[in-house]
Amino acid sequence: MIDPAAAAEALAPGFTTAVPDATSVARLADAGLRYALVDTSDPAAWADWLRADDRGFLQPTRDEKDFEISRAGIGYRRTIGVYDDSLTVDAAVPVATVDSWPAELTIPGSTIETPRTLTSWAISSVTVAPTHRRRGVARNLLEGELRTAHALGFPMAMLTVSESTIYGRFGFSPAALATDWTIDTRRARWIGPEASGRVEFIGIDLYRQELAELHDRVRLASPGEIDVWPHRWDQLVGATEPDASRTKQLRVVRHTDTFGATRGLALYRVTGGEPDFSQHVVEVERFDAETPDAASALWRYLLELDLVTEVKAHLRPIDETLRWQIADFRSAEVKTWEHQYLRVLDVAAAFSARSYAAPGSIVFSVSDGLGYAAGTWLLSVVEPVETETESLRATVTKLDAAPTGIPTLTLTANELASLYLGGVAATTLVDAGCIAERTPGDAAIADGILRAARAPWLSVWY
Repeated sequence: MIDPAAAAEALAPGFTTAVPDATSVARLADAGLRYALVDTSDPAAWADWLRADDRGFLQPTRDEKDFEISRAGIGYRRTIGVYDDSLTVDAAVPVATVDSWPAELTIPGSTIETPRTLTSWAISSVTVAPTHRRRGVARNLLEGELRTAHALGFPMAMLTVSESTIYGRFGFSPAALATDWTIDTRRARWIGPEASGRVEFIGIDLYRQELAELHDRVRLASPGEIDVWPHRWDQLVGATEPDASRTKQLRVVRHTDTFGATRGLALYRVTGGEPDFSQHVVEVERFDAETPDAASALWRYLLELDLVTEVKAHLRPIDETLRWQIADFRSAEVKTWEHQYLRVLDVAAAFSARSYAAPGSIVFSVSDGLGYAAGTWLLSVVEPVETETESLRATVTKLDAAPTGIPTLTLTANELASLYLGGVAATTLVDAGCIAERTPGDAAIADGILRAARAPWLSVWY
């Protein structure tokens, strides 16, 4: 099993020992608060931090055993607490939390055979106690993370959010969308292909073993995905509190190809059945498919289960193929929402790392209140000269002014982040009034260059 601490250290040596952000320390001290790194090797300090994190996300109180399990699972992260030392009760429990770590973001042009990722600064556990709101705490948490990430040389920061209105002012913007599905199985007759291979039940323990390996292959073909730490899989299968009570309800089916290799896994649970036992609901907890055959086989299995009238699936891609494999489009209600948020910290490094759909040049004239992405940037994509199979790469140059004759888009750091994975068209953002094009048609040219082969998607929360 991969050691997350060792993996993080390999991606960004010494990241956990970087000193606390001096600006956030000073600003919060002026507000009577103490911003500090948490010594995660100290069980008591860790337990106090985790209590605050659980409180912020409205989670049940954990027991001492799970404090230690969680510390082993995510204690490698750079962990920050904000403390109010004037409190007379529980002053050791922080009033705000955040943690962060280096993670691999899959970017356009990546495939299982030729992976392409961008080492980025993942941010999680952002909480502020309701007793300490409106004191600049959230601002100093987020800006402190961005200053730290930039100082360490990370070109991108990223996060998923529980409240979507908070992060825009820090330059974050949705870059990968997700969908939630509710399917009436009485109407969703399968019209997709007959899949090869077979579907079989497996136990939770075997599922936990195979999931990490399967996901590590699948994520490399999906822009927006990240490498997942082992503790997240433990939580998924209920190996830790407060998730342990879920384990008895979980079922797993596996798809294997004609050679016996695992190509797909579906984790689900069945609820309902009262008062009519023929009307159960299947809730798909996680669905991973490496091949179209695996996806078809697993979806068909779920939709044709006996005594089930509804299938619910959370956190699916927006280009989910299932829409075209059921007889009645209207048998599925699909809710689309934003999931993976990005924040560009180094324009040249980020945009030179990904691949492009066509040669050409674009100028981004970027405004950024925090300064990281601000400037006029020329992105030039040329045909590869070394091999015919080499993907299109870009050079990115900062200019004093936008040259004439090159398509130019004026935008903020937020829109720049949304464009990065190819999940939204520049023409859409122009029509929405978010981006200005210097000459009509500039956005369409940009779209031809920036387009990604697959819609970006992230299959986990973090």
